[in-house]
Amino acid sequence: MTRSLARIADIAYRHRGRMVLGWIVATVVLIGLGTSLAGEYHADYNTPGSQSKQASDLTQSAFKGYSGQEIYVVWKDPNGAKSPAALKAMSQFFTAAEAVEHVGPHGQIRASKDGTIATTTLPLNVPGWEVKKQQGEELIEAANAAAGNGLQVELGGEPIYAAQESTNPEGIGFLAAAIVLLIAFGSLVAAGLPLVIALFGLGISSGGLIVLLANVIDVPNWTTAVSGLIGIGVGIDYALLVLTRFRTSLKSGKDRHDAVVEAVTTAGRSVIIAGSTVVIAILGLFLTGLPYMYGVAISASLAVLVVMIASISLLPALLAYLGPRVDRLRIPFLGRRLDKVEGDGDSLAARWSHTVQRHPWFAAISATAVLLALAAPALGMRLGFPDAGNDKAGTMTRQAYDLISEGFGPGANGPLVIAAETPGAEAHTAVVKLAAQLRGEEGIAYVPAPQFNGDGSAALITVIPTTSPQDEATQDLVDHLRKVMPETLAGSGATAYLGGVTPALEDQSEYITERMPIFIIGVVGLSFLLLLVAFHAPLVSLKAAIMNLLSVSAAYGVMTLVAQGGAVGNLIGIDHEVPIAPFMPVMMFAILFGLSMDYEVFLVSRIREEYLVDGDTRRAVADGLAKTARVITAAAAIMVVVFLAFVASPEVFLKLFGIGLAAAIFLDATLVRMVLVPAVMQLLGHRNWWIPSWLERALPQIDVEPAAPQPAAEGSR
Repeated sequence: MTRSLARIADIAYRHRGRMVLGWIVATVVLIGLGTSLAGEYHADYNTPGSQSKQASDLTQSAFKGYSGQEIYVVWKDPNGAKSPAALKAMSQFFTAAEAVEHVGPHGQIRASKDGTIATTTLPLNVPGWEVKKQQGEELIEAANAAAGNGLQVELGGEPIYAAQESTNPEGIGFLAAAIVLLIAFGSLVAAGLPLVIALFGLGISSGGLIVLLANVIDVPNWTTAVSGLIGIGVGIDYALLVLTRFRTSLKSGKDRHDAVVEAVTTAGRSVIIAGSTVVIAILGLFLTGLPYMYGVAISASLAVLVVMIASISLLPALLAYLGPRVDRLRIPFLGRRLDKVEGDGDSLAARWSHTVQRHPWFAAISATAVLLALAAPALGMRLGFPDAGNDKAGTMTRQAYDLISEGFGPGANGPLVIAAETPGAEAHTAVVKLAAQLRGEEGIAYVPAPQFNGDGSAALITVIPTTSPQDEATQDLVDHLRKVMPETLAGSGATAYLGGVTPALEDQSEYITERMPIFIIGVVGLSFLLLLVAFHAPLVSLKAAIMNLLSVSAAYGVMTLVAQGGAVGNLIGIDHEVPIAPFMPVMMFAILFGLSMDYEVFLVSRIREEYLVDGDTRRAVADGLAKTARVITAAAAIMVVVFLAFVASPEVFLKLFGIGLAAAIFLDATLVRMVLVPAVMQLLGHRNWWIPSWLERALPQIDVEPAAPQPAAEGSR
């Protein structure tokens, strides 16, 4: 690997103009293609083989033109929701709304007890996530046009949510990362280079590859936010590592060419291993078996691959141009930070490492106890999906939710739908009986008469709970109904399936829980093998996997604590308990396991390099920690602020996602890297690098030590 990286570095140095031009052309071409051939973001959130999926399939096949999903329409008029003036305005709204593609004629109008609020639904002939944003905007415009003169008209549902204005977390994350880089380097030029790499990566992946990918595979509309922030974070981190090694080489007396080669063959090697680990971990999302996760996995992997390649090709070309001028444009009071690129044996990091190494058992046990304590709340993690009651105040979906809750109770925001096959008269009677029985069940607010299709072969029963879609009591009601339905319909020939948003999410929660062990074993196993091939050190690879599992578990605990609301949740605008979206634990595991391996690879690579000098584990660990402390701290700080940008998102699940990711990176850069790593490696001693002879022979041989830089040809410098 080192020899290949040396050739890449040499090419980037000698042909730096062509290299930079090639990246610019590639970026422009891909963004152009992405703009002109962009696919539509959409995803199928149904869980394969679930009862909710069966209900959805039966609804679509038996009730032609109805997908089982709807736009919720609610209006309020102090003079009466069914007053002539209100009905005239709403009639105009329905005419405009039903002319929008995929929207069918409105259903039965239901009025509140005081008569001031009324609601109905607009059925969709496709799932809500397949409705284009433009069509959602047309519905919002029609509602706003109908409102006025005391009449308030609000809409809810997936298409309306997608059409609302939203904050761009990528921009906030990029700005925050720029500030950290300026503080870390104290130079506009040095700080700007990692940002340039991140921008190229963001343009090529989010602006080109991902939108093109949407033409051939399901890609959820929130994918660009996730992959964009991951790309920005790892892109800056990888560039930071290469840049720091380049500056170190220059300060040690090497010329520009040799500094570029050394940076790529040492730091670049760590980038390749770390980036590959991240990609493997993220592609592990394929093991979930959820189709919409495939698009997320490929998109995020593309974002990482682009910045990884840019860090070992585009960045060296830029460094070849700049040379010592990389430290130009110093910022007052910060520029002095440039004078010391790496720590030495007397640095704070080295002294801290020696302190930990003098008491390794105490340090290891204490750090592990703290991580386990932070992970404890995860045992109470409740999976589900935050409903529109968590949307930002003032948004149409939040106002619709509040109006429906005011007039008909919170459960009206998430009806449950029973789809039943009714092959004969006895089945018809049983379905009517089931609806009557449900009206007397605890936790159910309203059940209208069953709706049969044209040939009577199927029926739909709408069930309005008394509690909101995200309420735990609603999930309990779903479990109860799935026991009641077969008992009531037994012997009638009717077969019923329970669907709707809450049942679908509960099905997905169970599905993910069942597949989680396979997913974890797959990701951890492949990452372990990659590290084993890279370092030929089984115990080091095993240590990395265990420590990463600890930091991810602690992140789950922190996220669960925030999701419970209270004082901690209030810090990011969550003032009451909310469930955690079912797909978040698996996505977080894949992303965090990969990113945590980044810092492990950065640190262990340098420790290994120091160890090969004299075989002294104690000195190697302390010096390796000292020489990577500044760059890893800066990299972790960047990743933390980038992920905290998710907090600015109006979507609760993205807020929680950002908090969990930021917490894991912070813990990994502090407790794991500063305490557990030096303590455990001190305890292992020479056994860190032990490997059975048979395994050594079986593993592929990758040149670990950096090759001596080849001098540049005359005239090429």
